[in-house]
Amino acid sequence: ICVSSQVGCAVNCQFCLTAKLGLQRNLTAGEIAGQVVAVLDRHGVEVGKERVNLVFMGMGEPFLNYDNFMGAVRLLVEEVGLSPQRMTVSTSGIVPGIERFAEEPAAVRPKLAISLNAPNDEIRSEVRPVHRKWPIEAVMHAVRKVRLRSRERVTFEYVLLRGVTDRPEQAAELGRLAGRAGLPVKVNLIAWNPGPGIEYEMPQMERVEAFKRALAAAGVAAYLRRPRGRVIY
Repeated sequence: ICVSSQVGCAVNCQFCLTAKLGLQRNLTAGEIAGQVVAVLDRHGVEVGKERVNLVFMGMGEPFLNYDNFMGAVRLLVEEVGLSPQRMTVSTSGIVPGIERFAEEPAAVRPKLAISLNAPNDEIRSEVRPVHRKWPIEAVMHAVRKVRLRSRERVTFEYVLLRGVTDRPEQAAELGRLAGRAGLPVKVNLIAWNPGPGIEYEMPQMERVEAFKRALAAAGVAAYLRRPRGRVIY
């Protein structure tokens, strides 16, 4: 279940349709948790008997609505009975939020995903201007403060944009970045979905596969997310 934390978003990623909305408002803890409960009810899911995976990767930046996001996590863990180890929160790299997250007890802490989307600060700031404030090394420093559980890995999410972030030299650079992260990581590759009014282009699948192979050759666990949204917009 993909869960939203805000109506709209303030991060302004240049490749994202949600960015065009701007930030309308934060969702409350009840509204965030309510999305999950509604889906469970609609599908007749028996919590504790069926596997439920949650990703806080929908509309909005969870760490810019931190208290309500974590309030929703606690509701889902303590009242609904879901496991935090089956939850992942994706942040664009809000360093103060990551530092707060690092202090959360393991009993209620989801796994962490960093929406990286570029292997260096120059390209990252171009596609996501907010990161002129928090460069990659500052993000990595904050992530290293998170006390990972046994066999837990941090996920680097990486959107492939044709001619912008899908080049062989960028795959090599991302592999080096993952190698020096100082913590167990995996990379989720996301072939960008097109949207109206956005000038980026979908990557060619042969470039996507080559990118994945280059990461694997560098010893980085890399996975390709199956696209599901190309016919929605």
